[in-house]
Amino acid sequence: MRDPEAFAAAARACDVIVNLAGVTAGTPEALALNTTLARAALDAADAAGGRPVLLASSAAVYGAGHAGICRETDAPAPLAPYGAAKAAMEEALAGRAGAIWLRIGNVAGADALLGRAAPEGGRVLDILPDGQGPRRSFIGPQALAAALARLVRLAAAGADLPSVLNLSLAGALPMDALLAAAGETWVPRPAPAGVIAQVELDVTRAVDLGLVPETPARAAAVVADLRALQETRA
Repeated sequence: MRDPEAFAAAARACDVIVNLAGVTAGTPEALALNTTLARAALDAADAAGGRPVLLASSAAVYGAGHAGICRETDAPAPLAPYGAAKAAMEEALAGRAGAIWLRIGNVAGADALLGRAAPEGGRVLDILPDGQGPRRSFIGPQALAAALARLVRLAAAGADLPSVLNLSLAGALPMDALLAAAGETWVPRPAPAGVIAQVELDVTRAVDLGLVPETPARAAAVVADLRALQETRA
């Protein structure tokens, strides 16, 4: 954003641009920078003569989804400011050549559940009437990196890719199952009104492209993915 000429020069030297930069919280003006960042990446791609651009959007654009299932063909219906900002980003830049919008699910270790230390007094987890925590589509950081690497190779080879792509592991995991797999303790409380019970991404497109397996995610495997990465960085 500060040096578009340098950005364009970097774009000319690459095959694919991957833009994971974004703003997750703050004022409406701060959240609007998601659109500015995405536009800068697409402008750099254009200035370089055209490059595929993978852009990080979010499962948050779906809101509650349709019966908890979110498909790329569904109209966005965000419920929170972050999701609204990502939906506005997609809408503002719809139709830009080379753009591939990645609606990414919860990434273990980069989310509020497993990515933050327990607050003073311990964790509190909303529990739904069925006795489980809210269910979300998750992906481990290493599984996400592998999926992105394959997607980059496909884009660089000129593969016919969809302009919108859900990206997570298959299925939806209860948050209490993830905490249990991580050896975390928590205090349950009845889920207040407005808590979304389930956000499950339909990952048929991602499976067909070989980005993620068809088998549903397991909480233990997602936590193991995160722990293995943390151990290599320790």
